Amino acid sequence: MTNWSWDVFFDALPMVLKGLHITVGLTFACFTFALLFGFIWTFLRRIPNKFIQWIVTWTMEFIRSTPPLVQLFFIYYALPVVPIVGITLSPFASGVLGLGLHFSTYISEVYRAGIESVDEGQWEAATALNYSTVDKWRTIILPQAIPPTIPMLGNYLIIMFKEVPLTATIGVLGILQLARNYGADTWNYVEPLTIVGILFLILSYTSALFVNLLEKRTNRNFNKETAVNDMN
Repeated sequence: MTNWSWDVFFDALPMVLKGLHITVGLTFACFTFALLFGFIWTFLRRIPNKFIQWIVTWTMEFIRSTPPLVQLFFIYYALPVVPIVGITLSPFASGVLGLGLHFSTYISEVYRAGIESVDEGQWEAATALNYSTVDKWRTIILPQAIPPTIPMLGNYLIIMFKEVPLTATIGVLGILQLARNYGADTWNYVEPLTIVGILFLILSYTSALFVNLLEKRTNRNFNKETAVNDMN
């Protein structure tokens, strides 16, 4: 049985912290990819072609139904040897593609719910005013569809942050992998893994507070704009 040692804890702390910027950076890179690709899924599903809609829906369901760890392994280990494709990606890029693509399917559903929450009268007004498709989405639909989705998007950011340690299995040197490396070198695993747990707790809680603040501010601005429009 391993006894707790504060000396080991403070000795491991600097090494584990070296991977913090990679873990945080990978989280935001994955989330940015998921946000952008989520829009692609959303608009592909709105193409008025049943065959395309079926292909897109089936692909999204397949991605959602497959564990992200399996997807990471396939992208990093199998993709380079797939005939014709043969693409070799770095561990970081594989993590962004794997987790970003996986979560983009969920974020797409969040976007869809936000779009469907826009009142039908707003769509009709845009058509009556002869807005172009781009202007309709940019000035009328998205400004009303996005604010209600912020809480769910924030939740997915926090969930993704907790899933990022999966990339340690393909060699990403984040805080979890560095903690494992320290444990392998010194045979002391409890202290470095405890550091990892503390860091995830602090960052997850901070992210939750930021999301709540952003939600309140967005709702406040949206309510002000709505009140102004009603007066006009």
